[in-house]
Amino acid sequence: MENEIKININNPKQLEKMYRENKAIFITSFNAVFQELRDEPAAQAWNERLNYKDESVFWGSKNEILFIVVAAFIGGLIAKIPSFLGLEYDVYMSKNIGFVVFPILTMYFIWKQQLAVHKFILPFILYIGSAIFVNSLPYNENSSTFILTLMHLPIFLWAILGYTFTGGDLKNNHKTIAFLKFNGNFVIMTGLIFISGMFFTGITIALFELLKTDIKDFYFEQIAVWGLAAMPILSTFLIQNNPELVNKISPTIARIFTPIIFITLLVFLSTLIYTGVNIYNDRNFLLLFNILLIGVMSIILFSLTEVTNNVSSKINLIILLGLALLTIIANGIALSAISFRLSEFGLSPNRLAVLGANLLMFAHLLFVSYGLIKNLNGKATLQDVEAKIVSFIPVYAIWAAFISFVLPFIFQFN
Repeated sequence: MENEIKININNPKQLEKMYRENKAIFITSFNAVFQELRDEPAAQAWNERLNYKDESVFWGSKNEILFIVVAAFIGGLIAKIPSFLGLEYDVYMSKNIGFVVFPILTMYFIWKQQLAVHKFILPFILYIGSAIFVNSLPYNENSSTFILTLMHLPIFLWAILGYTFTGGDLKNNHKTIAFLKFNGNFVIMTGLIFISGMFFTGITIALFELLKTDIKDFYFEQIAVWGLAAMPILSTFLIQNNPELVNKISPTIARIFTPIIFITLLVFLSTLIYTGVNIYNDRNFLLLFNILLIGVMSIILFSLTEVTNNVSSKINLIILLGLALLTIIANGIALSAISFRLSEFGLSPNRLAVLGANLLMFAHLLFVSYGLIKNLNGKATLQDVEAKIVSFIPVYAIWAAFISFVLPFIFQFN
């Protein structure tokens, strides 16, 4: 390849083709011959492209750092309200954990994008209304509608954050895809910070134990709570100012785990059929089965957002299509089991919520799979697939709002 690089140094198209065919070998070969070509402007440009390294982390302006500190402090205050008011911590956090995260991130994106006032009045009205509603509900672990509200309210709050992230431009598919991609990066960055925080916590507690001093209670009540509340805004700040920190990690994880999950789901469904396990009468199995579907669905959507943002080979699209089709089959099995339980035991809040969620996922997967098939046949672009990915996001938000705020009244808060 070294000779080919020398011959084509002034042929940008051929160099780009060689680079894309085998990046690792191209970089090694180019570096080997660069000294011979260093007077060529094209070689100088390629050298900077391939070897430029900026390992510093951009920490933003002083005003932005101040904003992050204040926002993290506000998040910590929200998390510490039980201590200030003498409330039961578990009860409070079960209702309000979403308000520790989403309003703070919403404030950041409003400030970062300098949104007009009319674009952020609605989000905060919805946040305040949601907080008043959920905190007015009596804590009742035996109430299905109460548990469903706690499960679905964070999804609704997440949708409000997405509205702010896109600047209220719901028709802009690129911004919505960017939001979905942000979520993947956010999970990775927050996970890394959390692991680092746990490591630091373990070392700190161990060091004080050497001094015969037990600081566990003090540390978790007075330090860890503030640190956990600060993680989401810190992660968002790092991602927005240094996208290169996770831009390569997210696609790599998507490419590694998509085929693994495809094989796992294929083996699981085959085993399910072979063993003849009856999921129609096993409520716990059906619950875990639906959790599996939600997880796989999330991975499919995240992987697709990476596909639409990167040059991908046909095999990646085929694997994603295969995974989507397998998930449709699994979803169909779940729907048949839910329908059976509805016919046998009647309508209940849980069955209605699960049925609606499965129908939404089933329809969404059909739309996405259809888009992928058209793309593989050359009848649609990846942008068309993008449109099918984002088209259901508002529908999920509406469904989450229905379960959170309307379903309790329909079933009289039982």
